[in-house]
Amino acid sequence: MFVIKKIYCRIFQKIFKLALPLLPYREPDILENISDIPEIIIKSQCKKPIIVTDKGIVSLGLTNSLIEALNQGKIDFALYDKTVSNPTTDNVAEALDLYKNQNCDCIIAFGGGSSMDCAKALGACVAYPKKPLSKMKGILKVVRKIPLLIAIPTTAGTGSETTLAAVITDSNTRHKYAINSFPLIPRYAVLDAKVTLSLPKSITATTGMDALTHAVEAYIGGSTTKKTRKFALLATRLICKQIFTVYEDGNNLEARNDMLKAAYFAGCAFTRSYVGYVHAVAHSLGGAYNVPHGLANAILLPYVLEAYGKTAEKKLAKLAYHIHLVSEITPQEEAAKAFIQMIKDMKTQLGIGNTVKEIKKEDISRLSKYADKEANPLYPVPKLMNAKELEKFYYQLMEK
Repeated sequence: MFVIKKIYCRIFQKIFKLALPLLPYREPDILENISDIPEIIIKSQCKKPIIVTDKGIVSLGLTNSLIEALNQGKIDFALYDKTVSNPTTDNVAEALDLYKNQNCDCIIAFGGGSSMDCAKALGACVAYPKKPLSKMKGILKVVRKIPLLIAIPTTAGTGSETTLAAVITDSNTRHKYAINSFPLIPRYAVLDAKVTLSLPKSITATTGMDALTHAVEAYIGGSTTKKTRKFALLATRLICKQIFTVYEDGNNLEARNDMLKAAYFAGCAFTRSYVGYVHAVAHSLGGAYNVPHGLANAILLPYVLEAYGKTAEKKLAKLAYHIHLVSEITPQEEAAKAFIQMIKDMKTQLGIGNTVKEIKKEDISRLSKYADKEANPLYPVPKLMNAKELEKFYYQLMEK
């Protein structure tokens, strides 16, 4: 990366870190049971929510408890269930039409990160009826208050129930971009482990690794605070303790609850301290090939951590010490390598591969530029890389 660009990135990140205490970050109020939602809607003087979810969630019957609770509370609702993995601008437009036609006045996001991203973008469009989503991408472009947003995660991974980000794919260009604004943080997050019991093992694995990626990238970055480091460490410990339990025994409610907490804590960490090149590259893969975000993160994580080398060594070693992977007398370099190896072993045990078969060589230059544009100068990564340097990750993921 050119020296001038590196200096610019680091100055930008330093200023942003100094501004963190002044920014209106908040955490959603936590509900532990879906049955509490009708009371919240009534107390907020709302009358009709739109439920934003996907067909898979509905077909599994996961929305039944929510619908039952709303019916018992005599609350009418609209249901949008066409959200796709890596939600698109078309999804948001369809949900907005339904929201308007059904005279809705609040939003319930029910599902994984895709449903929550779609719901947040919907809220932004309600707040700005004459502004296209493409004009809201980036930082702090949404300042108006959005409708009441209640997030119910059905996966323990994205942490989107506590973040200010919505990631949307342009339906025409397939370019994936983030909208980062404080009004998008949900007012309430419902951490009800019962709705995660029906998750397939593969989704349990990739969403768990997604949460781990959030915690690790937030921890090793240059914009951490005492609070975000605490959240990231707690999330990492819970995930390493419980991910194999929920993978092998999906009905273990205690382990499921711990994973939901871990995803939430990781979300609290990265929404303030941001992520890194794992996410930037993963977003480009999701936009171009519809690769599920958690899967892309899981595949990429050890490759990117190795590429950071010495610049991330000290903090990776601290993570290894914290989860008692190695003793505290283990040399720093050895401890960092042990942590990366643990992630590789974790992927193997969870049935997660090392390649993305969809990657085409002729796309790599374009995708790396997307990743570069997303990450620099915003993400406070341990080691700065430009588009050319990011290309190696796509080649590493290509099937040989």
